[in-house]
Amino acid sequence: MLLSLVLHTYSMRYVLPAAVMMGTAPTYVLAWGAWRLLSALLPARFYREVDDRLYTIYQSMVLFFFENYTGVQVIIYGDLPKNKENVIYLSNHQCTVDWIIADMLAIRQNALGHVRYVLKDGLKWLPLYGWYFSQHGGVYVKRSAKFNEKEMREKLGAQMKAETPMYLVIFPEGTRYNPEIPKVIADSQSFAEKEGLAILKHVLTPRVKATHVAIDTMKDYLDAVYDVTVAYEGTVDHKGQRKLAPSMTEFLCKECPRVHIFIDRIELKDIPEEQMYMRRWLHERFEIKDKLLIEFYDAKDSKRRNKFPGKSVHSKLSLKKTLPSLLFLGGLTASMLLTESGRKLYVKTWIYGTLIGCLWVSIKP
Repeated sequence: MLLSLVLHTYSMRYVLPAAVMMGTAPTYVLAWGAWRLLSALLPARFYREVDDRLYTIYQSMVLFFFENYTGVQVIIYGDLPKNKENVIYLSNHQCTVDWIIADMLAIRQNALGHVRYVLKDGLKWLPLYGWYFSQHGGVYVKRSAKFNEKEMREKLGAQMKAETPMYLVIFPEGTRYNPEIPKVIADSQSFAEKEGLAILKHVLTPRVKATHVAIDTMKDYLDAVYDVTVAYEGTVDHKGQRKLAPSMTEFLCKECPRVHIFIDRIELKDIPEEQMYMRRWLHERFEIKDKLLIEFYDAKDSKRRNKFPGKSVHSKLSLKKTLPSLLFLGGLTASMLLTESGRKLYVKTWIYGTLIGCLWVSIKP
Protein backbone atom coordinates (compact mmCIF):
# COMPACT_ATOMS: atom_id res chain seq x y z
CA MET A 1 0.00 0.00 0.00
CA LEU A 2 2.72 2.42 1.02
CA LEU A 3 4.80 1.50 -2.04
CA SER A 4 1.81 2.11 -4.30
CA LEU A 5 1.30 5.53 -2.72
CA VAL A 6 4.95 6.45 -3.22
CA LEU A 7 4.85 5.35 -6.86
CA HIS A 8 1.62 7.25 -7.44
CA THR A 9 3.07 10.41 -5.87
CA TYR A 10 6.19 10.05 -7.99
CA SER A 11 4.19 9.73 -11.21
CA MET A 12 2.14 12.82 -10.31
CA ARG A 13 5.13 15.14 -10.23
CA TYR A 14 4.15 16.50 -13.63
CA VAL A 15 0.68 17.59 -12.47
CA LEU A 16 1.70 20.91 -10.90
CA PRO A 17 3.82 22.05 -13.87
CA ALA A 18 1.16 20.95 -16.36
CA ALA A 19 -1.60 22.68 -14.37
CA VAL A 20 0.34 25.95 -14.21
CA MET A 21 1.45 25.94 -17.86
CA MET A 22 -2.01 25.07 -19.17
CA GLY A 23 -3.80 27.09 -16.49
CA THR A 24 -2.07 30.34 -17.35
CA ALA A 25 -2.84 30.00 -21.08
CA PRO A 26 -6.14 31.98 -20.95
CA THR A 27 -4.43 34.77 -18.96
CA TYR A 28 -1.68 34.93 -21.53
CA VAL A 29 -4.07 34.92 -24.49
CA LEU A 30 -6.14 37.73 -22.92
CA ALA A 31 -3.02 39.86 -22.42
CA TRP A 32 -1.88 39.17 -25.96
CA GLY A 33 -5.36 39.81 -27.40
CA ALA A 34 -5.58 43.17 -25.62
CA TRP A 35 -2.24 44.20 -27.10
CA ARG A 36 -3.27 42.91 -30.53
CA LEU A 37 -6.31 45.21 -30.49
CA LEU A 38 -4.42 48.21 -29.09
CA SER A 39 -1.64 47.88 -31.67
CA ALA A 40 -3.96 47.50 -34.68
CA LEU A 41 -3.24 51.04 -35.90
CA LEU A 42 0.48 50.91 -35.15
CA PRO A 43 3.27 49.73 -37.48
CA ALA A 44 3.69 45.96 -37.43
CA ARG A 45 7.11 46.13 -35.83
CA PHE A 46 5.65 47.66 -32.64
CA TYR A 47 3.21 44.78 -32.33
CA ARG A 48 6.02 42.27 -32.89
CA GLU A 49 8.30 43.82 -30.28
CA VAL A 50 5.70 43.56 -27.51
CA ASP A 51 4.50 40.15 -28.74
CA ASP A 52 8.06 38.87 -28.48
CA ARG A 53 8.31 40.23 -24.92
CA LEU A 54 5.05 38.54 -23.95
CA TYR A 55 6.22 35.27 -25.51
CA THR A 56 9.47 35.56 -23.56
CA ILE A 57 7.50 35.80 -20.31
CA TYR A 58 5.42 32.71 -21.04
CA GLN A 59 8.29 30.57 -22.32
CA SER A 60 10.51 31.63 -19.41
CA MET A 61 7.82 30.24 -17.12
CA VAL A 62 7.85 27.01 -19.15
CA LEU A 63 11.61 26.78 -18.77
CA PHE A 64 11.30 27.20 -15.01
CA PHE A 65 9.60 23.81 -14.95
CA PHE A 66 11.67 22.09 -17.63
CA GLU A 67 15.03 23.23 -16.22
CA ASN A 68 14.85 24.58 -12.67
CA TYR A 69 12.05 22.29 -11.43
CA THR A 70 13.44 19.12 -13.02
CA GLY A 71 17.06 19.93 -12.21
CA VAL A 72 18.11 18.52 -15.58
CA GLN A 73 21.72 19.15 -16.53
CA VAL A 74 22.07 20.87 -19.90
CA ILE A 75 25.39 19.98 -21.54
CA ILE A 76 26.29 22.15 -24.55
CA TYR A 77 28.93 21.28 -27.16
CA GLY A 78 30.07 23.23 -30.20
CA ASP A 79 29.70 26.89 -31.08
CA LEU A 80 26.59 28.54 -29.63
CA PRO A 81 27.03 32.33 -30.03
CA LYS A 82 26.39 34.48 -26.97
CA ASN A 83 24.51 37.12 -28.93
CA LYS A 84 21.12 36.78 -30.64
CA GLU A 85 21.03 36.27 -34.41
CA ASN A 86 18.48 35.73 -37.16
CA VAL A 87 18.79 32.01 -37.73
CA ILE A 88 17.19 28.81 -38.95
CA TYR A 89 17.50 26.06 -36.36
CA LEU A 90 17.67 22.53 -37.81
CA SER A 91 17.45 19.60 -35.40
CA ASN A 92 16.85 15.89 -35.16
CA HIS A 93 13.40 15.07 -33.79
CA GLN A 94 12.61 12.29 -31.31
CA CYS A 95 10.04 13.61 -28.80
CA THR A 96 7.91 16.59 -27.80
CA VAL A 97 10.67 17.87 -25.49
CA ASP A 98 12.65 18.78 -28.63
CA TRP A 99 10.50 21.92 -28.85
CA ILE A 100 11.72 22.94 -25.40
CA ILE A 101 15.38 22.37 -26.32
CA ALA A 102 15.13 25.24 -28.82
CA ASP A 103 13.90 27.46 -25.98
CA MET A 104 16.80 26.30 -23.79
CA LEU A 105 19.31 27.51 -26.37
CA ALA A 106 17.43 30.69 -27.29
CA ILE A 107 17.17 31.94 -23.70
CA ARG A 108 20.94 31.62 -23.39
CA GLN A 109 21.24 34.07 -26.28
CA ASN A 110 18.51 36.41 -24.98
CA ALA A 111 16.47 35.44 -28.05
CA LEU A 112 13.65 33.47 -26.42
CA GLY A 113 10.89 35.72 -27.74
CA HIS A 114 12.17 35.28 -31.28
CA VAL A 115 11.54 31.52 -31.42
CA ARG A 116 9.04 30.56 -34.14
CA TYR A 117 8.29 27.12 -35.50
CA VAL A 118 7.58 25.31 -38.74
CA LEU A 119 4.81 23.00 -37.54
CA LYS A 120 2.84 20.16 -39.06
CA ASP A 121 -0.57 21.33 -40.16
CA GLY A 122 -2.62 19.33 -37.65
CA LEU A 123 -1.19 21.27 -34.69
CA LYS A 124 -3.06 24.41 -35.71
CA TRP A 125 -6.19 22.94 -34.07
CA LEU A 126 -4.66 22.95 -30.59
CA PRO A 127 -6.92 24.93 -28.22
CA LEU A 128 -5.60 28.50 -27.86
CA TYR A 129 -2.01 27.52 -28.68
CA GLY A 130 -2.62 26.59 -32.33
CA TRP A 131 -3.99 30.02 -33.17
CA TYR A 132 -1.40 31.87 -31.15
CA PHE A 133 1.58 30.06 -32.68
CA SER A 134 0.33 31.18 -36.09
CA GLN A 135 -0.02 34.77 -34.88
CA HIS A 136 3.47 34.66 -33.40
CA GLY A 137 4.97 33.87 -36.78
CA GLY A 138 4.75 30.09 -36.85
CA VAL A 139 4.28 28.39 -40.20
CA TYR A 140 1.98 25.38 -40.59
CA VAL A 141 2.92 23.04 -43.42
CA LYS A 142 1.46 19.90 -44.96
CA ARG A 143 3.57 16.97 -46.04
CA SER A 144 4.63 15.73 -49.48
CA ALA A 145 2.43 16.75 -52.42
CA LYS A 146 0.19 18.94 -50.22
CA PHE A 147 3.09 21.17 -49.20
CA ASN A 148 2.21 24.76 -50.13
CA GLU A 149 5.46 26.52 -51.02
CA LYS A 150 3.81 29.80 -52.01
CA GLU A 151 1.98 30.06 -48.70
CA MET A 152 5.16 29.49 -46.71
CA ARG A 153 7.12 32.05 -48.73
CA GLU A 154 4.37 34.63 -48.22
CA LYS A 155 4.28 34.04 -44.46
CA LEU A 156 8.06 34.34 -44.13
CA GLY A 157 8.09 37.36 -46.44
CA ALA A 158 5.57 39.13 -44.22
CA GLN A 159 7.77 38.46 -41.19
CA MET A 160 10.79 39.95 -42.92
CA LYS A 161 8.81 42.99 -44.07
CA ALA A 162 7.83 43.62 -40.45
CA GLU A 163 11.52 43.26 -39.50
CA THR A 164 10.64 40.35 -37.22
CA PRO A 165 13.65 38.73 -35.49
CA MET A 166 13.76 35.09 -36.56
CA TYR A 167 14.81 32.00 -34.62
CA LEU A 168 12.97 29.64 -36.94
CA VAL A 169 12.89 26.03 -35.72
CA ILE A 170 12.58 23.25 -38.31
CA PHE A 171 12.67 19.48 -37.82
CA PRO A 172 13.52 18.23 -41.32
CA GLU A 173 12.73 14.57 -40.56
CA GLY A 174 9.03 15.51 -40.66
CA THR A 175 8.12 13.09 -37.88
CA ARG A 176 9.70 11.75 -34.71
CA TYR A 177 12.33 9.01 -34.64
CA ASN A 178 10.66 6.32 -32.56
CA PRO A 179 12.52 3.02 -31.98
CA GLU A 180 9.19 1.45 -30.99
CA ILE A 181 7.85 1.98 -34.52
CA PRO A 182 10.49 0.16 -36.61
CA LYS A 183 8.40 0.38 -39.80
CA VAL A 184 8.88 4.15 -40.00
CA ILE A 185 12.63 3.74 -39.58
CA ALA A 186 12.75 0.91 -42.13
CA ASP A 187 10.73 2.93 -44.67
CA SER A 188 13.05 5.90 -44.20
CA GLN A 189 16.12 3.74 -44.71
CA SER A 190 14.54 2.07 -47.74
CA PHE A 191 13.84 5.47 -49.29
CA ALA A 192 17.44 6.58 -48.71
CA GLU A 193 18.77 3.40 -50.33
CA LYS A 194 16.47 3.88 -53.32
CA GLU A 195 17.67 7.47 -53.76
CA GLY A 196 21.34 6.54 -53.47
CA LEU A 197 21.72 8.27 -50.10
CA ALA A 198 23.56 7.04 -47.02
CA ILE A 199 21.41 4.90 -44.73
CA LEU A 200 21.03 6.47 -41.30
CA LYS A 201 20.69 4.56 -38.03
CA HIS A 202 19.69 7.04 -35.31
CA VAL A 203 17.88 9.66 -37.39
CA LEU A 204 15.39 9.54 -40.25
CA THR A 205 16.08 10.62 -43.82
CA PRO A 206 15.46 14.39 -43.82
CA ARG A 207 12.95 16.13 -46.12
CA VAL A 208 14.29 19.22 -47.83
CA LYS A 209 11.24 21.24 -48.93
CA ALA A 210 10.57 23.37 -45.85
CA THR A 211 14.29 23.88 -45.21
CA HIS A 212 14.92 24.94 -48.79
CA VAL A 213 11.99 27.37 -48.89
CA ALA A 214 12.98 28.91 -45.55
CA ILE A 215 16.65 29.38 -46.44
CA ASP A 216 15.94 30.52 -49.99
CA THR A 217 13.30 33.04 -48.90
CA MET A 218 15.33 34.50 -46.03
CA LYS A 219 18.89 34.09 -47.30
CA ASP A 220 19.53 37.86 -47.23
CA TYR A 221 17.88 38.18 -43.81
CA LEU A 222 19.64 35.39 -41.92
CA ASP A 223 22.93 35.47 -40.07
CA ALA A 224 23.44 31.72 -39.97
CA VAL A 225 21.94 28.25 -39.75
CA TYR A 226 22.26 26.31 -36.50
CA ASP A 227 22.61 22.57 -37.03
CA VAL A 228 21.59 21.08 -33.67
CA THR A 229 21.91 17.47 -32.52
CA VAL A 230 20.12 16.44 -29.31
CA ALA A 231 20.55 13.31 -27.19
CA TYR A 232 18.71 12.45 -23.97
CA GLU A 233 20.76 10.52 -21.46
CA GLY A 234 19.15 7.39 -20.08
CA THR A 235 17.48 6.30 -23.32
CA VAL A 236 19.34 3.02 -23.71
CA ASP A 237 18.16 -0.23 -22.12
CA HIS A 238 20.29 -2.85 -20.34
CA LYS A 239 20.85 -4.63 -23.67
CA GLY A 240 22.28 -1.49 -25.26
CA GLN A 241 19.18 -0.93 -27.39
CA ARG A 242 17.93 2.60 -27.86
CA LYS A 243 14.67 3.39 -26.05
CA LEU A 244 11.99 5.96 -26.70
CA ALA A 245 13.07 9.51 -25.81
CA PRO A 246 11.23 11.06 -22.84
CA SER A 247 7.80 12.60 -23.32
CA MET A 248 7.07 15.96 -21.69
CA THR A 249 5.33 14.13 -18.84
CA GLU A 250 8.31 11.83 -18.24
CA PHE A 251 10.72 14.74 -18.48
CA LEU A 252 8.74 16.71 -15.89
CA CYS A 253 8.82 13.59 -13.68
CA LYS A 254 12.61 14.04 -13.70
CA GLU A 255 13.31 10.85 -15.65
CA CYS A 256 16.02 12.47 -17.79
CA PRO A 257 19.17 13.38 -15.82
CA ARG A 258 21.05 15.15 -18.63
CA VAL A 259 20.40 16.59 -22.08
CA HIS A 260 23.33 16.78 -24.50
CA ILE A 261 23.13 19.43 -27.23
CA PHE A 262 25.68 19.75 -30.04
CA ILE A 263 25.54 23.01 -32.05
CA ASP A 264 27.25 23.62 -35.36
CA ARG A 265 26.89 27.20 -36.63
CA ILE A 266 26.91 27.24 -40.45
CA GLU A 267 27.44 30.29 -42.63
CA LEU A 268 24.90 30.85 -45.42
CA LYS A 269 27.68 30.94 -48.02
CA ASP A 270 28.45 27.30 -47.22
CA ILE A 271 24.93 26.11 -48.11
CA PRO A 272 24.03 25.37 -51.77
CA GLU A 273 21.07 27.37 -53.08
CA GLU A 274 19.46 24.98 -55.57
CA GLN A 275 17.06 22.49 -53.99
CA MET A 276 18.70 19.46 -55.61
CA TYR A 277 22.10 20.32 -54.13
CA MET A 278 20.64 21.49 -50.83
CA ARG A 279 18.96 18.12 -50.50
CA ARG A 280 22.35 16.42 -50.70
CA TRP A 281 23.84 18.95 -48.28
CA LEU A 282 21.02 18.41 -45.77
CA HIS A 283 21.44 14.65 -45.93
CA GLU A 284 25.17 15.05 -45.32
CA ARG A 285 24.36 17.14 -42.25
CA PHE A 286 22.16 14.31 -40.98
CA GLU A 287 24.96 11.84 -41.65
CA ILE A 288 27.07 13.94 -39.25
CA LYS A 289 24.24 13.84 -36.71
CA ASP A 290 24.03 10.09 -37.10
CA LYS A 291 27.75 9.67 -36.43
CA LEU A 292 27.47 11.84 -33.33
CA LEU A 293 24.57 9.74 -32.06
CA ILE A 294 26.33 6.45 -32.88
CA GLU A 295 29.22 7.69 -30.76
CA PHE A 296 26.77 8.69 -28.01
CA TYR A 297 24.77 5.45 -27.94
CA ASP A 298 26.96 2.75 -29.45
CA ALA A 299 30.63 3.59 -28.81
CA LYS A 300 32.59 0.40 -28.07
CA ASP A 301 34.53 2.22 -25.36
CA SER A 302 31.99 2.70 -22.54
CA LYS A 303 33.83 5.85 -21.40
CA ARG A 304 32.90 7.55 -24.68
CA ARG A 305 29.20 6.77 -24.40
CA ASN A 306 26.57 9.23 -23.15
CA LYS A 307 28.48 12.22 -24.43
CA PHE A 308 29.40 13.89 -27.68
CA PRO A 309 33.04 14.33 -28.71
CA GLY A 310 34.84 17.57 -27.98
CA LYS A 311 34.67 20.15 -25.21
CA SER A 312 31.42 20.67 -23.35
CA VAL A 313 29.92 23.21 -20.98
CA HIS A 314 27.44 22.42 -18.20
CA SER A 315 25.08 25.38 -18.65
CA LYS A 316 22.87 26.11 -15.64
CA LEU A 317 19.91 28.45 -16.07
CA SER A 318 19.54 31.07 -13.36
CA LEU A 319 16.26 31.37 -11.46
CA LYS A 320 16.41 35.10 -12.26
CA LYS A 321 15.63 34.17 -15.86
CA THR A 322 12.52 32.14 -15.08
CA LEU A 323 11.04 32.61 -11.60
CA PRO A 324 9.78 36.21 -12.12
CA SER A 325 7.74 35.06 -15.14
CA LEU A 326 6.21 32.21 -13.12
CA LEU A 327 5.24 34.58 -10.30
CA PHE A 328 3.86 37.18 -12.71
CA LEU A 329 1.67 34.86 -14.80
CA GLY A 330 0.71 32.72 -11.82
CA GLY A 331 -0.26 35.81 -9.83
CA LEU A 332 -2.37 37.23 -12.67
CA THR A 333 -4.17 33.92 -13.12
CA ALA A 334 -4.79 33.48 -9.41
CA SER A 335 -6.16 37.04 -9.19
CA MET A 336 -8.57 36.34 -12.03
CA LEU A 337 -9.81 33.11 -10.46
CA LEU A 338 -10.48 34.75 -7.09
CA THR A 339 -13.53 36.63 -8.38
CA GLU A 340 -16.72 35.30 -9.97
CA SER A 341 -16.44 37.66 -12.94
CA GLY A 342 -12.81 36.64 -13.38
CA ARG A 343 -13.70 32.95 -13.38
CA LYS A 344 -16.40 33.54 -15.99
CA LEU A 345 -13.94 35.44 -18.18
CA TYR A 346 -11.39 32.64 -17.71
CA VAL A 347 -13.82 29.94 -18.85
CA LYS A 348 -15.11 32.04 -21.76
CA THR A 349 -11.54 32.61 -22.93
CA TRP A 350 -10.97 28.85 -23.10
CA ILE A 351 -14.22 28.26 -24.97
CA TYR A 352 -14.50 31.25 -27.29
CA GLY A 353 -10.75 31.64 -27.73
CA THR A 354 -10.57 28.05 -28.96
CA LEU A 355 -13.55 28.47 -31.30
CA ILE A 356 -12.31 31.76 -32.74
CA GLY A 357 -8.81 30.33 -33.10
CA CYS A 358 -10.01 27.26 -34.98
CA LEU A 359 -12.13 29.45 -37.26
CA TRP A 360 -9.21 31.79 -37.88
CA VAL A 361 -6.67 29.12 -38.81
CA SER A 362 -9.18 27.37 -41.06
CA ILE A 363 -9.57 30.62 -43.06
CA LYS A 364 -6.12 32.12 -42.73
CA PRO A 365 -3.41 29.62 -41.72
